[in-house]
Amino acid sequence: MSQPAAASTHPVASPHFPAHTLDTAPAAARPALAQTAQKFGFLPLPLARFATSPLLVRAFDELKALFEGATLSPVEREVVVMVVAAENGCDLCRAMHRGLLLRAGAPPAVAAALFERAPVPDARLQALAAFTEAALRERGQVSDAELDALVQAGFTAEQALEVIVGIAAFTLSTFANRMTRTHALR
Repeated sequence: MSQPAAASTHPVASPHFPAHTLDTAPAAARPALAQTAQKFGFLPLPLARFATSPLLVRAFDELKALFEGATLSPVEREVVVMVVAAENGCDLCRAMHRGLLLRAGAPPAVAAALFERAPVPDARLQALAAFTEAALRERGQVSDAELDALVQAGFTAEQALEVIVGIAAFTLSTFANRMTRTHALR
């Protein structure tokens, strides 16, 4: 049975990127879309539009799965995603991942701070957010001081590199959301 695409709160649609269903999506995109629809109970609008390119669907699915295998905790991974979404101007991502951050067990004050782009009231998570922002801003070329601050907060060099995987996965999705016009909430 086909799951409809989620209703959009963003009125701008593009004729180039229709909101596919499981029935209208290219066959190569359907397995990943079906897994996502099963996970959420519906097919989120960004993925419905991503389906125009099965390669994009596959790339995002695989990068996201790799990032989910990181040693960073689910809350820490969502911190990275929230920073990427904010830096890349994807309001829809910020809203969706605020909910995922709360479901992962983050305190509401942490989720609110990240959503509002305010200092996070948890020193360890603030260090991660600041490092992620620096890695994005500097395109990976963080200073020794920025890396030292992350390590002093209890993260490892391995986890610093895992942040790069998260940046890659969610830059892909935020850029695609912007192109397909699913990035803004109205």
